[in-house]
Amino acid sequence: MFGRIDHIGIAVEDIDAGIELYEKSFEMELGLRETVEEQGVEAALLNVGDGHVELLAPLGPDTPVGKYIAKRGAGMHHVAYAVDDIDTTLERLAATGIELIDARARVGIGGSRVAFLQPRSTGRVLTEIVEPVGGGH
Repeated sequence: MFGRIDHIGIAVEDIDAGIELYEKSFEMELGLRETVEEQGVEAALLNVGDGHVELLAPLGPDTPVGKYIAKRGAGMHHVAYAVDDIDTTLERLAATGIELIDARARVGIGGSRVAFLQPRSTGRVLTEIVEPVGGGH
């Protein structure tokens, strides 16, 4: 069902400081940085192997990531898996009883299509599925 781990999402309070940490300390190259208004974040993808670390800084305290940081602090936020066809994958997951946060895909960083799964259905791990531009594998 899943092609690979696409990225690990990390909630940060300061995206510039986060980028500096991952670039200088871990020698990861910044691949993409953009504001994703629909999700209320400024996001940065840093390349690691075939995947990424995605840094997420909230655009405000009432955004999902802003609320997450207020409740749990900065740190690990979600794991994302690449898929070739997000619509079919969402249907298959729902048929297995997985509770969907997003019944339909929405736009993510870099024009990807993304959807989140309810953590209470996934072992308390916020899980995202991603159909990257150009395919998941």
